[in-house]
Amino acid sequence: MKFSINKTELQNALAVVMKGTSTRSTLPILSGIYIETQEDSLLLQATDLELSIQYHTSALIEEPGKTVLPGKLFSDIVKNMPDAAIHIDIQDDAAVITCDTSSFSIKTLSADDFPGFPHVDIEQEISVPFDTFAAMVKRVARIVSKDESRGVLQGVLITLKENQLRMVATDSYRVAVTDAETTQSEVSDFQAVILGSFLQEIASLPRSENPISIALSENQIVMKYQDTVFINRRIEGNYPNYQQLLPTSYETRVEIPTDTLLAAVKRISLLSPNNSRVKFDINVDSQTLQLSTTAQDVGSAQEILPATIMGEDNVIGFNYTYIVDGLSSIVTNNVIFEMQAANKPGVLKADQGEDYLYLVMPVTLDS
Repeated sequence: MKFSINKTELQNALAVVMKGTSTRSTLPILSGIYIETQEDSLLLQATDLELSIQYHTSALIEEPGKTVLPGKLFSDIVKNMPDAAIHIDIQDDAAVITCDTSSFSIKTLSADDFPGFPHVDIEQEISVPFDTFAAMVKRVARIVSKDESRGVLQGVLITLKENQLRMVATDSYRVAVTDAETTQSEVSDFQAVILGSFLQEIASLPRSENPISIALSENQIVMKYQDTVFINRRIEGNYPNYQQLLPTSYETRVEIPTDTLLAAVKRISLLSPNNSRVKFDINVDSQTLQLSTTAQDVGSAQEILPATIMGEDNVIGFNYTYIVDGLSSIVTNNVIFEMQAANKPGVLKADQGEDYLYLVMPVTLDS
């Protein structure tokens, strides 16, 4: 097996497929990258037996064949090669990797031992502009639960109903919901819970005009983007009924520039990194929002912000990290902040132009 390939193209390909290699498995073959020649291109594959990735890239094929190279070592070698064409010659159980004046010889693994790429019987499939997909994932996936014992909360709920694509995430302390219009009238009741970290990996890929395809089988999710196919398991279990948590009314409504509120919360939080509580004191008469916090044996901080306020005065406390996460997901100039009472969740909403809602549970304030 012998081929040549541009360093940048090979490095880009490896950056994608390396996401599917296993670093913890007792099977050495799962830490490798499968490479097979296909006319004037290369097929690269990786799997950890849950996530499988397949990538096609162009190359100059001199001798056909297939092999498995140790993933991390191969990727590190390519990354540190000069910016020139890379030549790879595989004979028996060794691969000679040459670029300019640099040359490496590394042991290969048996291609026959590499797991076959999964065959999936697709039941439903939708196509979404990649920019839309990536923006939606960025808004919600950051708040999925990190607790492995709560598997379903590690996922993002994706649904499509009446041409409205929705993504939802929750860690039981907050809920993020984002919607986008689509033109998938032939698909109905599309629903799956997909691992949040998996979605974030895909959303971080270079953006292009090409759409991303999201397909479902009984137990798996298949995503196709440009020349890459990703297959991962669907998360089993019943997703929480988040809709019953979303309030239909409010007692107090605050409208304020997003950047202003975000910067103020970050400043207040400097005083007490170990005390995550920030007090929100809303005064209708003065049309102000006062943020404050107190750190024992350190001191206190407060900041008063002008805002447009409707309804009743209110005092409520929140974990400032959660508020920062919510505000960081809002790209509109203004944010709408709605609340009912000190013991009920608050809701951050994007202003006109974005369909995004972020619900966060309150914390008890020191008396």
